[in-house]
Amino acid sequence: MTDLVHELIVQGAGRAPAAEALCYQTQRLSYTELDIQVRSLANALLWDGLGRNERVAVYLEKRIETVVALFAASAAGAAFVPVNPLLKAEQVAYILNDCSVSVLVTSADRLAALAPALAACRQVRSVIVVGSKPGAPLALHSTETCRVLLWEACLQATSAAMPPHRCIDSDIAAILYTSGSTGRPKGVVLSHRNLLAGAASVAGYLGNTPADRILAVLPLSFDYGLSQLTTAFLSGATVVLMNYLLPRDVVSIVSAERVTGLAAVPPLWMQLAQQSWPADCSLRYLTNSGGAMPRPTLQALRSALPTAQVYLMYGLTEAFRSTYLPPSQLDARPDSIGKAIPNAEVLVVRPDGTPCAPNEAGELVHRGALVSLGYWNDTQKTAERFKPLPPALTGLPFPEIAVWSGDTVRMDEDGYLYFIGREDDMIKVSGYRISPTEVEEVLYGFPDIEELAAIGVPHPQLGQAIVVVLKQNGAASLDADALRKECQRRLPAYMVPAHIAIDAVGLPRNPNGKIDRKALQARFADLFNNPQK
Repeated sequence: MTDLVHELIVQGAGRAPAAEALCYQTQRLSYTELDIQVRSLANALLWDGLGRNERVAVYLEKRIETVVALFAASAAGAAFVPVNPLLKAEQVAYILNDCSVSVLVTSADRLAALAPALAACRQVRSVIVVGSKPGAPLALHSTETCRVLLWEACLQATSAAMPPHRCIDSDIAAILYTSGSTGRPKGVVLSHRNLLAGAASVAGYLGNTPADRILAVLPLSFDYGLSQLTTAFLSGATVVLMNYLLPRDVVSIVSAERVTGLAAVPPLWMQLAQQSWPADCSLRYLTNSGGAMPRPTLQALRSALPTAQVYLMYGLTEAFRSTYLPPSQLDARPDSIGKAIPNAEVLVVRPDGTPCAPNEAGELVHRGALVSLGYWNDTQKTAERFKPLPPALTGLPFPEIAVWSGDTVRMDEDGYLYFIGREDDMIKVSGYRISPTEVEEVLYGFPDIEELAAIGVPHPQLGQAIVVVLKQNGAASLDADALRKECQRRLPAYMVPAHIAIDAVGLPRNPNGKIDRKALQARFADLFNNPQK
């Protein structure tokens, strides 16, 4: 029985020592080789003075060392903090300070860019540098408060094995920071139990086995990306790491590595749906989360990859994963996010916590083993999102804490859920509450639209007005007026976009690859107060 996250690798090495666990470009590691590297780095961390539950941040692109560092922190009895490699120095420094990181693992190039900001991170005692040769100049030299260690030296150290700090499954395993598109990022604290329960649930309904080869294209700082590691290692499968540049690169590596499982967010799926996939593609399943997949994209993927099963999912970092739609329900309910995943319960409730009637809109609330421990060092925001459920068993002295998602959904008569909108994204026009999805679905009916987003911006008479920003395919020549007329034909007047902008470059992304709606709102904030903008 596995209780701690790093034990997934130990278990894999005991079950199939020579089985391939991890590959990146030309590098290949078996479960035994990965286990050895994890143990070696964990021992080096302990000799360096790493304490129980201290934080180890990993600021690297996806590579072998990234995975080793994450699991070594766990093996030492500490908590890992994967930092999105797209973040800049100031953002990284904020995370390091916010959760008082003791050890930072990064590369020489990243350290050079980070060094000025790192000087203010006084709690960082050691920096382990990947990819730097002995004698090479480093941007940060060891001082009384910060040591610089070389990765290879840590792995090759011959020090006697130190016992790891004792941990149990309710201890902190990881802190995952949200993208921060609505302000400073929040650190979601996950226990070993959270991560293992999530891995078991997802691997179960996906049917993962040791024969699977799972492509990791999403950031490992994203719970959806990290789960590619935990579900694969739980199943004894292989993880293929990739830092993709172009959608066609994903198709190439799927073919070259005979990948069987691929997870992505809607913007990436929209691009992958336009690629030419081989007839004998090895993909067994596709998964989507991080937003609704447009129906035309879903249809294109199913047509291009007819033997691959598509799982539509919904999740939030505070509870990892909440729902999934079985592939057998796609034709009947293509717009549904499904039902609760195994070992979780999802409720739809009114503001007072009472259950909604069928098809009544309400807030999605998640209860069960996947509910995280809260936000690091932020009692106020934790209290806002992690709240008691109405008592079901009045004899219990302490109320059960659930995650109140802030997302509006409805549940049909058969118990299937449908996403309506995020509270922060809802648009309010003349008193009407409008989900962006309702407007976006109409426009996605146009074949030449690659991606789009509907947002609400300030309007002097309406309160907010709807603005749609879209990118068109290739040489297409869409007309904004024609698109508005189609909206007028299919939507009530208060839902018709007041402005449609056709962007040749593409929509901005946050570090997790999702469309950054806050950035778009800032771009068009003065549109109706300053029409010339």
